[in-house]
Amino acid sequence: MKFAQHYQATDTDGGALRAAGVRLFWVLSAGGLAAHAQTPPDKSGYHLFHRTPIEFMREMSTDRPDLTESAYTVDAGHFQLEMDFVNATFDRHRSGGGDLRTQAVGVAPLNLKLGLSNSIDVQVVLDTYVHSSVEDRATGTVDTDSGFGDLETRIKVNLWGNDGGTTAMAVMPFVKWALPESNLRNGKAEGGIIVPLAVALPRRWAMGVMAELDFVSDGAGGHNTEFLSSVTFGRDIAGNLGGYVELVTVSGSAPGFERRGQLNAGGTYVLDENTRLDFGCNFGVTNSAPDFNPFMGLSWRH
Repeated sequence: MKFAQHYQATDTDGGALRAAGVRLFWVLSAGGLAAHAQTPPDKSGYHLFHRTPIEFMREMSTDRPDLTESAYTVDAGHFQLEMDFVNATFDRHRSGGGDLRTQAVGVAPLNLKLGLSNSIDVQVVLDTYVHSSVEDRATGTVDTDSGFGDLETRIKVNLWGNDGGTTAMAVMPFVKWALPESNLRNGKAEGGIIVPLAVALPRRWAMGVMAELDFVSDGAGGHNTEFLSSVTFGRDIAGNLGGYVELVTVSGSAPGFERRGQLNAGGTYVLDENTRLDFGCNFGVTNSAPDFNPFMGLSWRH
């Protein structure tokens, strides 16, 4: 239920593992998190209608391409776009004599961000177009669906470290709205809270840790809980190119819930201080997680 929901294309019950949204917590340009260690100017007086001057803006930080969210917010009065050009999900599930093969493609899912103050931003997440295909190889039938996916809003509040220090932490409550039900949407309101932590490590390494509690529809008027945890390590590789590796696990309270796990890897390429490209692939390491999920995307700030 967060951006770069690289699994959202096949999430018809609200409980699929999200990787979208993906999302780097560390800043590749100008030394990454080390830049946050400098003594910052007083930016408390800036807000939506009195934007932060360009010379006082912090290094660009994004909630993609890894699943671990950034602990940093968009500067007051500034706008940031984060999106996949395209992502795809491939999975084959065989249990109880069945044999289902799922393929899904998401085109241009967006996360639109706006800085409200120096420590708060608001985000609107859109699954703009999803096409999914489910082949039952046991019966020879194929079901396909396409169209608009889910709509979600989030508010990120940085608790510390936005403009200085070697650690940063934020809280981010979110709501997925109850749009009309379709084969791509469950039509139920869902939500939760995300808590990301970023830590600068020696030798230009950075670590991100995230905990997320979700309340997902049980299909009968109530909600189950799911708990997502992740840890990611990132570093500059060469020039403007950086990379990351990430481990994600998901557990849930629903009867028969199968614990999910994935190992993710990817990178970013900084075009300038306000623009970067990214790429990666998420790999399922448990039977309940999708097999693999490649993606390419862009982040841009104004």
